[in-house]
Amino acid sequence: MNRREILRAGAGALSMTALPPHLALAQAKYPDRAIKLMIPFSPGGVTDIVGRHWAERMKGPLGTIYVENQGGAAGTIGATDVARSPADGHTIMLGNTSVLVLNPMTTTKLSYDPIKDFVPISILCVASVALVVNEKLPVKSLKEFVEYTKANPGKLSYGSAGTGTMTHLAAELFKQQAGIPDLTHVPYKGAGPSIADLVSGHIPAATPNITSQVLEFQKTGKVRILAVFSQQRLKGAPEVPTAIELGFPNMVGQLFVGVFAPSATPKPVVDQLAAANHKVMEDVAFQKILIDSGLEPISDTPERAKAYLVEETARWAPVVKSIGLVK
Repeated sequence: MNRREILRAGAGALSMTALPPHLALAQAKYPDRAIKLMIPFSPGGVTDIVGRHWAERMKGPLGTIYVENQGGAAGTIGATDVARSPADGHTIMLGNTSVLVLNPMTTTKLSYDPIKDFVPISILCVASVALVVNEKLPVKSLKEFVEYTKANPGKLSYGSAGTGTMTHLAAELFKQQAGIPDLTHVPYKGAGPSIADLVSGHIPAATPNITSQVLEFQKTGKVRILAVFSQQRLKGAPEVPTAIELGFPNMVGQLFVGVFAPSATPKPVVDQLAAANHKVMEDVAFQKILIDSGLEPISDTPERAKAYLVEETARWAPVVKSIGLVK
């Protein structure tokens, strides 16, 4: 099964009109108290925004769900807390690519194993990285950017949300594919500061995840989005071409956001969470919130989510190694 099939496989696999006996039993016993959704990042980022909207809608099928933010150490503190929590479905995590794919490759003495310590419930959406330039940079296309960078070796830089983030790795992958090694990386402490410096002209380019803020800056002419690193054009920005269609067939850089539980969580509980999630992901209003934010909604099964996690790990390991970030 290829990557697109994993992401786009029919949501109908989760559709169910009658629940099997083991799931009916789980419903009778779970949940028996409020569910904590751990978001292992500070409030305000993409993962936090998705998590809060998702938790609000999950209250319908599951009852009280409250959000707890526990930022720090690139998400490892909150993830460790969830990995060590009782595996009864009352503590779950909104994880992403950084926590479950990149940190294990780049962090020494990580206190959790992304495969052994967590069971996926679903991938909810993906945020695509894009190459964005300040409006004063004299390029209007991806081709012109590559040509301009090659003609001015060592003179251009790009900002990312930080070393080892998806925004950094996607840019380095693009540099490899485009043959532009002399594009200097400027790591920031988060996407917000890098975007602020891009708009103000302190850096000529950046590789943020597409968000409603980035889309708004393009609409007002403060930046130009040259290409998005996704397999298909985004529903929220159909006018922006993909790097794939512009001649870079393997240029995909996306941050997934998904729901995970401690690995020993009973299957009936996992099934109930997956069924409730599927109901929420069918909500057109929720889909619109994600799309308007530049995200691509996904309705996923636990099995496909696990396959996607394994595939992303294998895909990014060579990139991490090539730029010397392997722990």
